[in-house]
Amino acid sequence: MTTIIAGHFQLQDEIADARLALLGAGFAAARISSFYVNPPGQHDIHELGGDHDKSPGAKESDEGVVQGGAAGAIAGAVAGAATIPMTGPVGPVVGALVGAHVGSLYSLNKMKERGEPDEDGSNVQPPRKSGMMIAVAVDDVTQEDTAVDILQRLGVRDLERAEGTITAGDWRDFDPNSLPVPVPA
Repeated sequence: MTTIIAGHFQLQDEIADARLALLGAGFAAARISSFYVNPPGQHDIHELGGDHDKSPGAKESDEGVVQGGAAGAIAGAVAGAATIPMTGPVGPVVGALVGAHVGSLYSLNKMKERGEPDEDGSNVQPPRKSGMMIAVAVDDVTQEDTAVDILQRLGVRDLERAEGTITAGDWRDFDPNSLPVPVPA
């Protein structure tokens, strides 16, 4: 594994210019990779699609749905009991069912998206943005500085440092779900 410097550009022409500038600075073509990163959630990693087998923010969703459903059922039964003179014994039952459904749906708002802070303030790093990306493998600090300077001069956005392997122009172990490590400006 080597250090990789990578960043986003808006247009394919900008990626082509960056590739030419890196080649002109002495980087080997086989150690430069350019590709499109799909938006979060659309990397098709799992057989049924998506990036995860379940939403990363849905850790407590089962508990929340049960709690919301129970609270809604009680509130619905109480409200339905008030309608007994008009609906008879069906009122509390229907009220409980409707309340349970509404309560379970309302509890889903407690789920968090990736990158949203947890209650303790952790997990604030946003996920990698989608778009055109170029990456170059560097051997030492001098090459790293050269690559950073070239990309910054060309207007790169979201410049990051990673560890990985670029072979024949392909970043084989790139993980679109990994949190990027920004290169300080």
